[in-house]
Amino acid sequence: MSKLPSISSGVLIKFFISKGFEIDHQSGSHVIMYNRSLKKRAVIPHLKKDLPIGTILTILREADFHRKDLLDFIK
Repeated sequence: MSKLPSISSGVLIKFFISKGFEIDHQSGSHVIMYNRSLKKRAVIPHLKKDLPIGTILTILREADFHRKDLLDFIK
């Protein structure tokens, strides 16, 4: 499996929107996204710099996505 690149929160938010999530609200520097059909929530820190790989993987795991899903979206 190829290595996951460091990405910005904007790319991660676009990925979640493409998977059916909507921006529910923003609390401070975190964007809370919700998918009504899956009843899943994702909390994404909205920073000006790239997110750490571990943070990206944790957000993906909590929303039941895999690394491959994000890699396919980026390419």
